Amino acid sequence: MALVLGLIVNAVALWVATLIVPGISLYEPAADAGMASGTADNDVSVPTIAALLIVAVVFTLVNAVVKPIVQLLSLPLTILTLGLFLLVVNALMLMLTGWITTTFQPFGAQYVVGGFWAAFFGAIVVGLVNWLLGMLIPSRARD
Repeated sequence: MALVLGLIVNAVALWVATLIVPGISLYEPAADAGMASGTADNDVSVPTIAALLIVAVVFTLVNAVVKPIVQLLSLPLTILTLGLFLLVVNALMLMLTGWITTTFQPFGAQYVVGGFWAAFFGAIVVGLVNWLLGMLIPSRARD
């Protein structure tokens, strides 16, 4: 149950980042073919939710596998900057998620991150939304 809640929280956080940060967007090539130009980008449909869940799975796997290795290798910089370098690490994980979903297009979902600064501010938004939603979920459900 905790894994499903974590995926849903990550999906919501990634969706909020697409709404707030100008350089981050979610594309679904299969769903875009039938859309007319001028439709709202903020509409949430069933394919959008499925694409967000796919991107959340990729983001969770990147954070579970790659992030600890990068954090260990960047430990001297993290200590030197009193932990601020972790913001850069989080931005790099968001960029890696964007690269994986753009390159391999799992089930047609593409999470496009437009550059380092978009990833930097997107990582801050994702972190804040994860923290806020984590506060709302009872601790028993998180265990």
